[in-house]
Amino acid sequence: TEEDEVPVGSRVVAGGADSEVEGVEKEDLPSQPPPTGAKPKEVPVAIGGTASGERCLFPFLFLGKEYSDCTTEGRRDGRLWCATTYDYEHDKKWGFCETEEQAEQRRLVAEAEEQYQATIKLINSTSRKSQKKELYEHLLKVAGMGHTKAMEKVAYAMLFGDYMPQNVPQAKELFEKLALEGSPKAQMALGFLYAAGLGVNSSQAKALVYYTFGALGGNLVAHMILGYRYWGGVGVPQSCESALTHYRLVANHVASDVSLTGGSAVQRIRLLDELENSGSPSGMLEEDLIQYYQFLAEKGDVQAQVGLGQLHLHGGRGVEQNHQRAFEYFNQAANAGNTHAMAFLGKMYSEGSEFLPQNNETALIYFKKASEQGNPVGQSGLGMAYLYGRGVPVNYDMALKYFQKAAEQGWVDGQLQLGTMYYNGIGVKRDYKQALKFFNLASQAGHILAFYNLAQMHATGTGVMRSCHTAVELFKNVCERGRWSERLMMAYSSFKDGDMDSALVQYLLLAEQGYEVAQSNVAFILDQSESFIDNETYPRALLHWTRAAAQGYTVARIKLGDYHFYGYGTDVDYESAVIHYRLASEQQHSAQAMFNLGYMHEKGLGIKQDIHLAKRFYDMAAEASPDAQVPVFLALCKLGLIYTVQYLQELNLKELLSQVDLDQLLGPEWDLYLMTVIALLLGTVIAYRQRQHQLPPPSCRP
Repeated sequence: TEEDEVPVGSRVVAGGADSEVEGVEKEDLPSQPPPTGAKPKEVPVAIGGTASGERCLFPFLFLGKEYSDCTTEGRRDGRLWCATTYDYEHDKKWGFCETEEQAEQRRLVAEAEEQYQATIKLINSTSRKSQKKELYEHLLKVAGMGHTKAMEKVAYAMLFGDYMPQNVPQAKELFEKLALEGSPKAQMALGFLYAAGLGVNSSQAKALVYYTFGALGGNLVAHMILGYRYWGGVGVPQSCESALTHYRLVANHVASDVSLTGGSAVQRIRLLDELENSGSPSGMLEEDLIQYYQFLAEKGDVQAQVGLGQLHLHGGRGVEQNHQRAFEYFNQAANAGNTHAMAFLGKMYSEGSEFLPQNNETALIYFKKASEQGNPVGQSGLGMAYLYGRGVPVNYDMALKYFQKAAEQGWVDGQLQLGTMYYNGIGVKRDYKQALKFFNLASQAGHILAFYNLAQMHATGTGVMRSCHTAVELFKNVCERGRWSERLMMAYSSFKDGDMDSALVQYLLLAEQGYEVAQSNVAFILDQSESFIDNETYPRALLHWTRAAAQGYTVARIKLGDYHFYGYGTDVDYESAVIHYRLASEQQHSAQAMFNLGYMHEKGLGIKQDIHLAKRFYDMAAEASPDAQVPVFLALCKLGLIYTVQYLQELNLKELLSQVDLDQLLGPEWDLYLMTVIALLLGTVIAYRQRQHQLPPPSCRP
């Protein structure tokens, strides 16, 4: 998909772009537009034949048909030839356009391309790992024939350990070879290797050069990495405007790929959270839970049918996208009269897919059925039909009416489309404040196009004060929902399968792209396990905790405090530890950070020793989290003991006792009173003991 020739700043997507990804391969990124003013094609000189050395003439006539280029027609060996005069039949003047070696080379290239396309088609159509492994073995052979795209796929498979044994040095060799041929994908990959220090000595300068070349070649991942680097000042001077340029370019492509159904869901699973809360499945649905829902759906439970339909329509939560299964579940629920299922069937027909051909008329029938019963999804679908003239004449008033009905019920698509109509002045007077209001509402439900449209408004200062920082954060959010986000789930699967090295490399690339969850996961893996990155494990983990903390992750900020406290990957620095704990305490109200600050005040580490401040921080930690109450109670008991000891040490006990006159304090006969009290206590104990002995023993039943 190429960029539209419109000013980037003013572009707002209405929603449901109908763009198709070119080629069969799903992972291929959009190519750059062809350079303008290309040189005119050179006319070849005939080799051999009856007119060797003469220039070909185009067009020429052969068997009653004109040819404006060399052809293989009429030859069994498949070699390209041309005529040097217009009428070949009359003059018989011809020659080859290529040598035998060139012909053989062209045949091999064509054969490699044919095999590559066939293999990629099979890879994309199967979900079986064993089958994919076999297909990647075949792809390796195609790469051996010099096919560039096959070499790229194989190199990435070796780098990540996707369906092939992980082999970073071999992947590096392939990337270097491809980079010399000008492959943007390979240049980006080499940038990543130098940035992460995988198979090479880490060099941020070389990484930046390769990323820049990759971005100039049109690689979107390289653009995204550069956007993050300029945003965070990683290896380059911090520049919001440069970050905006890179992120906006990527966001344009991501937004144009978003369909009416919203695309697949992105699962962001934190490994640290999963370890600490092992009972919760981190958003993943357990296999037995899915089977339970399937059982309910088969028994005719309409809600289970609709839920499973949506799950298969969007994918995510450990379930692969499957339009056929989604259609079957929606169909069952629609037949039972469920309006939500009818509306989603309308959506599927309106969008079309490999399984379900696009059909506006059928979509309209389902939308109308759902809308008549007040379903907001159906109302929004009807609004789209009237807005774009899908199966009905274009009618902006009707579109506005149905979008308003859907938006009133809180349906995100209705809110988004209303925002678009007000922004562009379609059927209503242009009103940027109303547009902003509806885009904000849609963004609260997480709609990617709402974020995109808000980013455009903040980037250009349309209807709002221009804010580069806000625009970059919104565009970054859009970029992180691109196709590459699927790698998060692949990395997680590798981690669950015990393949730490594969998971680490995948998370490292996503961390370079600015995914905070990937940065914290990289740091967690380096922190927890022995990986093949055995040199500088803690400094690398510290780097990624720092980047994750800069993006607002509280646990990462506390980890930074811990690393400086214990001297992991850096020198022991209590002052820095205090700074990080204080930031986590003040900005994110972290109970753990408050507890740690209490401990440091108690011990006087990095700050002045102050038992009163220590108690205050312990109390704050107990208020901030119920989980902190037990450790806080123990810490306060210890603090109380220390305080008592200190108080007693400050008092001179011998001197105090010598000054006390008991006769004056308790009276002249205080010793008699004391002996009487002791005797009474002793008598009570003896009487109690005798009574215990006189009680009959408990009866034992046979």
